Amino acid sequence: MSHPHPELGAPPPLPADGLRVVALGGLGEVGRNMAVLEHRGKLLVVDCGVLFPEDNQPGVDLILPDFSFIADRLQDVVAVVLTHGHEDHIGAVPYLLRLRGDLPLVGSQLTLAFVEAKLKEHRITPYTLAVREGQIERFGPFECEFVAVNHSIPDALAVAVRTAAGTVLHTGDFKMDQLPLDGRLTDLRAFARLGEAGVDLFMVDSTNAEVPGFTTSEREIAPVLDRVFGQARRRLIVASFASHVHRVQQVLDAAQAHGRKVALVGRSMVRNMGVARELGYLTVPDGLVVDLKEIDQLPDDRVVLMCTGSQGEPMAALSRMANRDHRITVGRDDTVVLASSLIPGNENAVYRVINGLTRLGANVVHQGNARVHVSGHASAGELLFCYNVVRPRNVMPVHGEVRHLVANAELAIRTGVPRERVVIAEDGMVVDLVDGVARVVGAVECGYVYVDGASVGEITDADLKDRRILGEEGFISIVVVVDSGTGKVVVGPEIHARGFAEDDTVFDRLKPRIADALAEAAGGGVGDVYQLQQVVRRVVGRWVSESYRRRPMIIPLVVEA
Repeated sequence: MSHPHPELGAPPPLPADGLRVVALGGLGEVGRNMAVLEHRGKLLVVDCGVLFPEDNQPGVDLILPDFSFIADRLQDVVAVVLTHGHEDHIGAVPYLLRLRGDLPLVGSQLTLAFVEAKLKEHRITPYTLAVREGQIERFGPFECEFVAVNHSIPDALAVAVRTAAGTVLHTGDFKMDQLPLDGRLTDLRAFARLGEAGVDLFMVDSTNAEVPGFTTSEREIAPVLDRVFGQARRRLIVASFASHVHRVQQVLDAAQAHGRKVALVGRSMVRNMGVARELGYLTVPDGLVVDLKEIDQLPDDRVVLMCTGSQGEPMAALSRMANRDHRITVGRDDTVVLASSLIPGNENAVYRVINGLTRLGANVVHQGNARVHVSGHASAGELLFCYNVVRPRNVMPVHGEVRHLVANAELAIRTGVPRERVVIAEDGMVVDLVDGVARVVGAVECGYVYVDGASVGEITDADLKDRRILGEEGFISIVVVVDSGTGKVVVGPEIHARGFAEDDTVFDRLKPRIADALAEAAGGGVGDVYQLQQVVRRVVGRWVSESYRRRPMIIPLVVEA
């Protein structure tokens, strides 16, 4: 893995009275959120999430934070604080616990329940500490106070970390819905109290920093869902994140009102909603939810399928339905609702699913044509409000692409935070808070770690480049047997291609060129098989480029007889 910021170099030793913050993910991207705080030789981890792959990362299942920065210091980690239960904040926990199984996991009841259900699949039994808003716990030199924040999942928390070097307030993902479905408001009184005591570093969610005004309330979705349910003539299929308890509750309420039964589709959806129901975060009337096997006995206009795949994930239920690779067959006049916003980078995958479902005759309702989702993140107006309430000494925007971080930084500056006290960092950059001033002091190695099937970290960017070439340009294999004494071709060349040309006979005019090049190389004293293979590679590559303007993967094999 290459060093992301070679111009910065390695950071200096942390001063004894300083606090160090290193983001191992989540800065410059939407996902993979993980920050490491260091003070007096101990480490506190905040969140440990995954990033989902894009189209240019074929075969990759998940992308993890790079743990190499803390890999040889895991005994110094005093706790892993999880702000909420979305995959981009908890999805990498199993992979971290493979390195040290007794790391204490700290979070709210629902967050830990989601994590524990996930870890059970990995056969890991964690050590956990459930906390509530207002609770204060000490982990080594870090005193953590937990603050209620509103998000698109229940039980989300911000965390204020007090140390001898100063106080850090990390918002996690949050917004300021004034009419939340569960009645749990973002605790602005706690934010103000912390601000009065002094917040030395404010780490703020940046995802919606470019969006003006205030994020719409979740309650505004209910009338839209009610209208969609009322107009649907056949089956309703609703896709959302598997952890979006509020959205699932709204779908259950609408189904109940319109006399429909609901079946949950997708392993993570079934698992998470079972956990939420058991803990009382999801209210399910008796008889409303049925097993997927029972829907075939119900009339189409009495069925709702609640599934995963709102981001176009290839293996999720909705994508498989669009590709006719699922037991649920989408047909004409079915209504499909994508109840989520587009995560940057997923646009093509989502539109591919929408087009596939539309081609099958479905009526697809999504954020582009109806208000079936509202964001879980604070817009610019809410962020300005928070800066004015907290009055932080230093600001470090987190959670977002570079454009989001920069937009958030500008909001902080507009509220009076000095420009030199606003730190725009990216993954791997080391930020030190010393004597009340935060600044970038260096960088550490921080690349992508790919999960591909059972392998973790074995796939490299070079492997992905090879996969892209194979997928886009195809490959050509050439087998030649040469006389070890004369270098003349004895058998072949035999040329086979995949993903390049329909008929291998197109290579007939290339074969004499290969034979001539090998004879010429042998005449010049080239006898090493590897060098002869490079001769073949160059001849074939030049011919393909001149004739077809393509750059396939070329695999030559020269055998001496």
